[in-house]
Amino acid sequence: MREGVYSVLKGKFLVSDDSFKNWRVIVFVSFLAFSMIASSHRADKKVHDIARLSDEVKELRSAFVDGRSRLMRVKMESSIVKKMSEKGLVPSEIPPRKIRVTIKN
Repeated sequence: MREGVYSVLKGKFLVSDDSFKNWRVIVFVSFLAFSMIASSHRADKKVHDIARLSDEVKELRSAFVDGRSRLMRVKMESSIVKKMSEKGLVPSEIPPRKIRVTIKN
């Protein structure tokens, strides 16, 4: 057993007569290792991109809700009356009347 360990440590399996089979396996395993590492890096990059995009979606949703609430406040009749009174326009004291148009043939 000691000789087997020493032969592996010295690399005799790489230079022996039937080493071509060993080199093919080593190259294949190396290719698989590189492809696994690359796949892992791509998956990590995608996870980081997803996290960044979800944060961006949360920020945009917050901005949308804030804008919608400001719009609701601006559209209220009391705020419109206040802004128009600053410009000299006041609401009418006479209520509006409905105008009916009849078409005679």
